[in-house]
Amino acid sequence: MADIGYVSLFIAFVVSLYSAVAYVFSQRKKNLALFASARNGLLLVCGLVTVAVLSLLYSLVTHDFSITYVAEHSNRSLAPAYLIAALWAGGNGSVLFWGWIVTILGAVMALQTRRSGKELMPYTSAVVAVTEAFFAITLITVGSPFVKLGFTPADGAGLNPLLQNPGMLFHPPLLLAGYAGMTIPFAFCVAALINRRAGEEWLNGMRRWALIAWLFLGAGNLLGAWWAYNELNWGGYWGWDPVENSSLMPWLVCTAFLHSALMQRRRGMFKTWSAFLIIFTFTLPFIGIFLERSTQASPNHGFGGDPVQYAIGWFFFWFALLALFGASGALFYGKNALKGGTQIESLVSRESTFLINNVLFGFSTLAVFVGTFLPVILTYINGSQISISAGFFNSVNGPIYLGILLLAGICTTIGWRQASAQNLMRNLLWPAVGAVVVGIVLFVVGIRQGYGLVGFVICSFLLLTIIYEWIRGSRARARSQHENAVKAFWGLIMSNRPRYGGLLVHSGIALIAIGVVGSSLFSVTKEVSLKPGDVETLKQYSLVYDRVEQSVVNGKDTLTAVISISADGKPIGQLRPYIREIPKTAIRSTLVDDIWINMTNPDVDGQAVFKMNLNPLVSWMWIGSYVLILGGLLAFWPDLNGERKR
Repeated sequence: MADIGYVSLFIAFVVSLYSAVAYVFSQRKKNLALFASARNGLLLVCGLVTVAVLSLLYSLVTHDFSITYVAEHSNRSLAPAYLIAALWAGGNGSVLFWGWIVTILGAVMALQTRRSGKELMPYTSAVVAVTEAFFAITLITVGSPFVKLGFTPADGAGLNPLLQNPGMLFHPPLLLAGYAGMTIPFAFCVAALINRRAGEEWLNGMRRWALIAWLFLGAGNLLGAWWAYNELNWGGYWGWDPVENSSLMPWLVCTAFLHSALMQRRRGMFKTWSAFLIIFTFTLPFIGIFLERSTQASPNHGFGGDPVQYAIGWFFFWFALLALFGASGALFYGKNALKGGTQIESLVSRESTFLINNVLFGFSTLAVFVGTFLPVILTYINGSQISISAGFFNSVNGPIYLGILLLAGICTTIGWRQASAQNLMRNLLWPAVGAVVVGIVLFVVGIRQGYGLVGFVICSFLLLTIIYEWIRGSRARARSQHENAVKAFWGLIMSNRPRYGGLLVHSGIALIAIGVVGSSLFSVTKEVSLKPGDVETLKQYSLVYDRVEQSVVNGKDTLTAVISISADGKPIGQLRPYIREIPKTAIRSTLVDDIWINMTNPDVDGQAVFKMNLNPLVSWMWIGSYVLILGGLLAFWPDLNGERKR
């Protein structure tokens, strides 16, 4: 199977190069037969890379330990689901999976027959083919997952216990699919610039591609946060790890692009800015892979020290530079097509809030980029070993994100072009009053931390503006269409799915922000050594370490601590953190707070070290995640007539 996989990738490399060249010449010569041949080549590449993926997957599930990748990332005791997950668990396999998704998306694009964007398809497809060629050459040279061992071991090394978590089944594939998804919008952008057709046509061709990639990236990041919170032993969900940052930055830039693209479609603005954003959204993941593979980025993510991954990292770095320079050349060549469009007429308008919003997203991305890559740059220049603490990222990005939330609330009710002060005050009055009331109530019940209080008030303001907008729109529709409240509400959403899907996304982000503010500023953490019978307190909770139990689960020795919990003297349940190869966290979660407990180092008498966290409002993050994804899916099916009415 290794030979089949390798040969398939080699042929895919040759065919993808042919398709790229054929697409360009078909455009120049207006040769429809050559265009059809190039398109068939793109489809063939997808089939060939699929054969390679299936070859590696077959080798994993059949335990072909003669292949180095299989021996390093699986063993005979691994559950079937994690044998499949091993496909993307290692560095070489993840590159194969990423490249495979690119070929699938390229094939889907090639099969599209809609007229919109048809003039752009040759150069668009050529860019996709070049990207596919890059992945193929990486996989057949420095990053082949089909390298054979000189012998066949009886069993493999297995999968890292930290990776044997349900998050492994979805978190990496979602992120990699998001990275791959940005290939198509990038290709459309470059093609539009080369053809000097950077108006609405290219946006029609790629808007949904960018939206689904943004959705995959967002879901992948949120699932990674959930995984870290439940699996790792530090009690948090986002530590500003360099690899976490590398997946966050493309999402931030893509979010800014979706806003600027809306402005370009609605008002003809931000054409050059939109092109810049889509270019950086595509290239940032490649730079992130360079960071991940060429340095010891983090103990949980990094591949530092592995010469193969080091080489892959540099391959990705040079391809990112090639993409940046190539796209910049196309941007210069097609700059005249980016001219024109209307100007912002007033600071009190939706256009101005979108502009400020984009600026804030840009500053946030820049701060994350500098904080992430400055240590790497200094290491390469003079060998300095420095790190940027999470405090830097929190202190810089916290105010920026609160500003974005505040602007999102204002933008919900403000009009296009120029909003009158009277209308603005009328639309914002009740949400602002409601948010102030929330702040007063929180102050009365004892929340005196200024930063946290401001954060809760802004989140409340955003949620209330969205609720107010929904109520106002539903009432207007009920009156005009003579519908009941439920039918009017549903009809309102269906009449303009992009708008109300976007509002749902903003609601999800507000809920996530509530969870972040609560858990970041009001958490309580203790690390204590306890023996059976000892009692520890976390605010109103009393935790009694009853005993430690020994058992064998799935053939593995397991030590389980039994901890009884009471609140204000009333028993409310038990938590059972355990150790099976690695410590496993126990969590009691409510809408108000989480009790999070992790155990390490038990001795023969049962005395152990416990890390105990009381994390307020974390559940709102996961609720907000579902709302955000639902909103993104709703917005994915656009209603163009409704969108033009925005």
